[in-house]
Amino acid sequence: MPYLEEMNIPKHENEIALHFRSMQLEDLALMHEWLQRPHLRRWWGKRETYEEVAEHYLPAIRGSEPTDLYFALLNDQPIGFIQSYLVADYPDDARIVGADKGAAGVDLFIADPSLTGQGVGSEMLRRFVSEIVFARPITDHCIAVPTVDNSASVRAFQKAGFRVVKEFLDPRDGKMRSLVRLDRVQS
Repeated sequence: MPYLEEMNIPKHENEIALHFRSMQLEDLALMHEWLQRPHLRRWWGKRETYEEVAEHYLPAIRGSEPTDLYFALLNDQPIGFIQSYLVADYPDDARIVGADKGAAGVDLFIADPSLTGQGVGSEMLRRFVSEIVFARPITDHCIAVPTVDNSASVRAFQKAGFRVVKEFLDPRDGKMRSLVRLDRVQS
């Protein structure tokens, strides 16, 4: 983990100074810049202009779309993006993945390619699901649908405790996807 050492971040994942904050209007420029990075364009689409990025994320920032947007911060510096939503709020998606009632969806990326493969993504997922997704009483499990060929993403979900439930062909884009799931631990 040489990059984490350079940032004076402890190697032990449980000690990473990681937290989340809601995405704000003023974050759109940074989001646009991040989405132009080659390692993100491959998986996160082709929103090339600031206007395209703003058009996509503004409804959720303003609260007119039911997706919660967050920035992940490491030592108070934004390093990534993570979003969550109740799958039932998107009926077409719920039907495609066969989501059960109580499912929350989650999607994320790490903006700095030098932080990938360091365990940061798995720790981001663990903490986000524990602190934010499962804070909603209605949510009893969390799912995501990374593409099968994005093996790094599938591995990050597995390291965070998710299990691959099935693979399916997504009719929206023609890609094979892995449905990963993490159930809330009942106490």
